[in-house]
Amino acid sequence: MEKSIQGIVEIGEKPVVERRATARGVLHLKMKTGLAIQNGEVKKGDVLEASTIAAIQAVKDTPRIIPHCHPIPLEGCKVEWNWQQYNNGWGLICEVHVSAHYKTGIEMEALTGVSAGLLCALDMVKSMEKDEDGQYPHTKITDIEVIEKYKGQ
Repeated sequence: MEKSIQGIVEIGEKPVVERRATARGVLHLKMKTGLAIQNGEVKKGDVLEASTIAAIQAVKDTPRIIPHCHPIPLEGCKVEWNWQQYNNGWGLICEVHVSAHYKTGIEMEALTGVSAGLLCALDMVKSMEKDEDGQYPHTKITDIEVIEKYKGQ
């Protein structure tokens, strides 16, 4: 059987239209870790500031990370952080909003930004999240999803 080799989808004939996408995800942390982030007590520095930069950089680098994504001339990127308290800890919520005028959607950029932002936050606090065996039984990244996608006419 012959294998078909695919490339980047041809979008040359598509019109340039306004595009917006928003994605969200949650990093579940121990109560103590969430408080350390909120109080600026993390040894590696300001978690939200560093993670915002990571999210923005990932949005811009999406075509380098995801092979079939087109390089898109982005016009805007906004990163928001919120907290949700759970029974035994905190949920650090990252939301990334991306905008452009282009021929193809930008939801992958928003998803990539959320993923990198949450991974950066986890990297900065992972030493605080380990249990006595060096494991992360309560730490997880969940609910990464596109919550809005807009395509103009």
